[in-house]
Amino acid sequence: MGGYWVFPGGRVDPEDVQLDAPTNEVTTARHTAAREAHEEAGIKLDPGTLHPICKWTTPESSPIRFSTWFFAAAMTLDGIRIDGVEIHEHRWWRPEAALLAHREGVIQFANPTFALSTRLADQSSVSAALATIDTWPREQLLGRLHPVNGGRVALYAEDCGYQNGVVNCKGPRHRIWMLKSGWEYEREF
Repeated sequence: MGGYWVFPGGRVDPEDVQLDAPTNEVTTARHTAAREAHEEAGIKLDPGTLHPICKWTTPESSPIRFSTWFFAAAMTLDGIRIDGVEIHEHRWWRPEAALLAHREGVIQFANPTFALSTRLADQSSVSAALATIDTWPREQLLGRLHPVNGGRVALYAEDCGYQNGVVNCKGPRHRIWMLKSGWEYEREF
């Protein structure tokens, strides 16, 4: 996703599938995430320390498609490697600072980065964020994109408009507004 600020990621390699749990998708994803973080950014992580957040699949209509698990982990600022191929820049930001940079047009987010940063913005520390993440259900998100005045909106399964595409419905909300005037994540269900 050239030009976007995203988390390290990639595809499952054969060595990521664990022989003791070959059908466990989250275990495989943990090993993939740890390997990719090392390959892309020089970050060494123990797969067992990764806290699963959710599985996110881009809409079928998206020009760039992926289906991936997102994880969080505590780590230090040491050892980040910028190789100019996988990573061109990096920054350690609190979520609210990253959201401000996105709002000001300094950086461009993909939907998962925007939504997860929004959900974590009120956490006071890494340990608080990880404890909160551990209470979240392991959602599997697949958005449906709809054009609206001034941009697009992605609706997710819990949203009142998910099944029929009616954006101005009354009821639960789980959506990301991607408008020229700014982005907003609604999660009220």
